[in-house]
Amino acid sequence: MNFKLDRSDKTPLYKQIAAYIENGISTGEFSPDTALPSERHLAKELQVNRSTVVAAYDELQSIGIVERRKGSGTHISTDIWGISDKRIPNWGRYVEDGSFLPNLPLVQKIRTETQNNDMINMASGELAADLFPAEQFHSIFKEKPFTEHLGYDHPQGNIRLRETISNHLYGYKGISNDAESILITSGAQQALHLIVQCLLKPGDAVAIEDPSYAYSLPLFKSAGLRSYLLKSDENGINPDDLIELHRKHRIRMVFINPDFQNPTGVQMPLSRRKRILEISSDYGIPIVEDDPYSITAFNGNIASSLKRMDYNGNVLYISSLSKIVASGLRIGWIVGPKKVIQRLADAKQQIDFGHSIFPQWVANEFIGSPQFDEHIHKVRQQLEARRKQLSKALIHFLGDKVEFMEPHGGIHLWCKLKEPVDEFQLLNESLKRGLAFVPGSIFGESKGFVRFTYGRSAPPDIWEGISRFSEALQHLHKNNLSNKVATPKS
Repeated sequence: MNFKLDRSDKTPLYKQIAAYIENGISTGEFSPDTALPSERHLAKELQVNRSTVVAAYDELQSIGIVERRKGSGTHISTDIWGISDKRIPNWGRYVEDGSFLPNLPLVQKIRTETQNNDMINMASGELAADLFPAEQFHSIFKEKPFTEHLGYDHPQGNIRLRETISNHLYGYKGISNDAESILITSGAQQALHLIVQCLLKPGDAVAIEDPSYAYSLPLFKSAGLRSYLLKSDENGINPDDLIELHRKHRIRMVFINPDFQNPTGVQMPLSRRKRILEISSDYGIPIVEDDPYSITAFNGNIASSLKRMDYNGNVLYISSLSKIVASGLRIGWIVGPKKVIQRLADAKQQIDFGHSIFPQWVANEFIGSPQFDEHIHKVRQQLEARRKQLSKALIHFLGDKVEFMEPHGGIHLWCKLKEPVDEFQLLNESLKRGLAFVPGSIFGESKGFVRFTYGRSAPPDIWEGISRFSEALQHLHKNNLSNKVATPKS
């Protein structure tokens, strides 16, 4: 066998063996008329443990390339060419080799578990169904005739919606812009993807907050970017840390969520916002400001966004209706320099030929109506009530076992566990009891934290959810104590 393992390669040895055999089958090196080398023989020839060869054959069997026959060894699958003598694609290999990375396994697990209707969902970052403006939408459908053009719309999105969003941003947040500087996207997530794919290249360095939602996204790694962390405190990131990062790594872009940050819920003070803008101008570092929550400020006082104070055009501003109206509406937007917006619009047009007119029409009618203001007032009141319920439940069931700061807006509460615990075991125990939350390490390097989303559950469910969380935590602590007692001292 003319094959040598590359032990300096990060690819596991069993995968190297499996890839070699698969290629040998394709090229005819391994004949379908004879058995493949035995596990023991191949292990000896390649100087690996037999279990490594077993794992390689198991891999090939799982994707239908070989079959194991008791008493006669491992053979090329008889079905590999199908009825028309054509090769069946190795879809397993295609899935693994794609450049667009999947979500973290734990994120996938949480998403799967929360499909269970009996689960108290304090993990998903969205509003509860009773906070959706369903009645207002019914009124729009009933009273407003739909007369929009059903063909492809403008690449940047429907002009009436962009004008309405422009007025909305100025009225609510003091951001002065025009419709030509706005791109309609399928939520904030697509906005981030467009920015990463169009404005950055593999090898570029970006700065993200730690902890942050951006940390959990595989899109940076998929694009081949190098991500560096900006540590946060009770006031968000320290802007001067960005200078040090830039000197070391030549930061090309920084991603920031200044208002009721996900997951911490903190709000960055005005002094730090101004300093970030100064640094951006001094070093020419673009800022991506992700702002899904500022409008939910419980007291109605919306802080000055970076974009509002951006007099040099350094900030790309992202927001959406997902956290304030309805996640399923899929309406988001980017505000930025016209040249950038046109570039991103061209990319979006290549992907989906522009946004669907139906959600754009509904969004335009709703945002531009008096009902929108009434809805936002209701959402603020309801979110504050649910946050208060969550705080009371944490104090009642967990007392001094946890510590947290109460956010004054948004939908998330960041909670620190005072005693060491395996947060993944804690999640599993909680899921068994019908509660989903997100372990803190998904959002950054700090351990011993959890994120509870209070926007997704009704107040009674929040109370019951923390009760179940407390039970899961007590169960783990009892097990840990039992294990310590059972372990003899050396």
